[in-house]
Amino acid sequence: MPVFWSTVAAVIMGSFVLMVRMKAAKRPVSAKKIILPPLFMSTGALMFLIPFFRLSAIEFFEALIVGMIFSIVLIKTSKFEVQEKGIYLKPSKAFPFILIGLLIVRVIMKILLSSTIDLGALSGMFWVLAFGMIVPWRAAMYFQYRKLTGAAAKEASQFA
Repeated sequence: MPVFWSTVAAVIMGSFVLMVRMKAAKRPVSAKKIILPPLFMSTGALMFLIPFFRLSAIEFFEALIVGMIFSIVLIKTSKFEVQEKGIYLKPSKAFPFILIGLLIVRVIMKILLSSTIDLGALSGMFWVLAFGMIVPWRAAMYFQYRKLTGAAAKEASQFA
């Protein structure tokens, strides 16, 4: 039964993230908006202070590698565009489908793994997976943003 409720919670959170991402595309991005989500999420690492959530090295690296592989899809679909009011995240038509697809894969993984890995370790693994996905994605976004802000500053100085 815990797997059912955690799956329902994951679907609700995934839907919330999808709505937030769609609204965010309507406002200019900033370095702060790119960097803060992984920093806020990092507080979840405190769960590992509790023995129930601790992972073996193999579980940790498996989850981290899967998260990093998932991040590639997000990196490839996250592009910025410069408009007169600022730099915006270019809405990708594929992004909602990718996010939903990643959510479905995670739910299937959770259902399959819940019979062989205890709930605490599985929870820890999915946090590591999510963190391993968001950090490379946001780092790539940040570097792309910095590249654009540098180019935008150069162009502005040429016309001044």
